[in-house]
Amino acid sequence: MTNVQQGGRVALVTGASRGIGAAVARLLASRGMRVVVNYRSSRDEADDVVASIRSAGGRAMAAQADVRDEPAVLGMVEQIRGAMGEVEVLVHNALIPYAIKSFDEITWDELGGKLEQEMRAAFLMTKAVVPGMTTRGYGRIVYLGTVLSRRPRAGMIALGTSKAALSQFARFVAQELGPRGITVNVVAPGPVETTITDVFGQEFKQRHAAQTALGRIATPDDVARAVAFYAGDDSGFITGTTAPVNGGLAMD
Repeated sequence: MTNVQQGGRVALVTGASRGIGAAVARLLASRGMRVVVNYRSSRDEADDVVASIRSAGGRAMAAQADVRDEPAVLGMVEQIRGAMGEVEVLVHNALIPYAIKSFDEITWDELGGKLEQEMRAAFLMTKAVVPGMTTRGYGRIVYLGTVLSRRPRAGMIALGTSKAALSQFARFVAQELGPRGITVNVVAPGPVETTITDVFGQEFKQRHAAQTALGRIATPDDVARAVAFYAGDDSGFITGTTAPVNGGLAMD
């Protein structure tokens, strides 16, 4: 509880230099958390996110690490421990590159490589922060998934399959870590404004908006609000769940 008394939980957001990660970092900071903006190569963008948080009166620092690299991950967590204390909230958002191809076109190296790297990153990040959370008897872990894990779309087999594995991994981790006061949940967005137009174009965006009950595509802030709920104390008795943030594109 020391960190709360000194000014907010320590939250590490991976892949936070832009998009959903940046929106999450800013929102958590606005709610009193001390935020670590992780990035792999986009130092200037990460610094901009940190500067925007500080200018709004929040506390933040940038930390470089490739989340697939174990020594880099452990070094980052050690750096955070020295600067802010133990990580109490982990939002694992970092995007692992993937091929957009049909099953006929994709190779095993492309599909299996994405699956291996997705799970490796989640595994390494979780392993690195759980000891500190266990010591404190408190932790919030939130993984970013995708609606594609339950609603397949042409060309997205690599992303959908790897995120489905991540969702199941989250349930197992939630079951084991619950007795330690650590919750583990997944936020699974549908198409998001900042990426869908860049990757698929305006026509694709309009078509998906028309298929969505709320009539629009999600913004990074829509996703960030769901993440912030799981990252805070209001979700203290919720674990092992997946929150679909898709505006009614898929309803279970």
